[in-house]
Amino acid sequence: MTILLLSLALVPPPADLDTRPILDAIRAVETGGHPDPANAVGDAGRALGPYQIHRAYWVDATERNPELRALGYQSVRDQATAEAVVLAYLTRYSPAWDLRTVARIHNGGPRGHKKTATVRYADKVEEAAR
Repeated sequence: MTILLLSLALVPPPADLDTRPILDAIRAVETGGHPDPANAVGDAGRALGPYQIHRAYWVDATERNPELRALGYQSVRDQATAEAVVLAYLTRYSPAWDLRTVARIHNGGPRGHKKTATVRYADKVEEAAR
């Protein structure tokens, strides 16, 4: 029963949603114009790559995807791999695929869309999307 409930909680992006603008806006905010986003390191070395992915985020995102996990944490430096990780994470935790919700979850964790601390981040992502 628990397994069934967990699998029902996954919300992949709608088939007709182009996730490219969402990913591009998040990446723009995360790298802040870094000249080499693949080698961007943030949070005192705890976040890597163009989406500034922390190890715990990567673990959550790859838990149900052994192929993605097999690439290792350092693989988040590669944009395509990082995007697969971000989409896996958002599929696991986002109840909706609007820009603000996914930005806040990316920034603040599974309940980030409910945290006031992520509102400014969502504003920045929304501005980058324009």
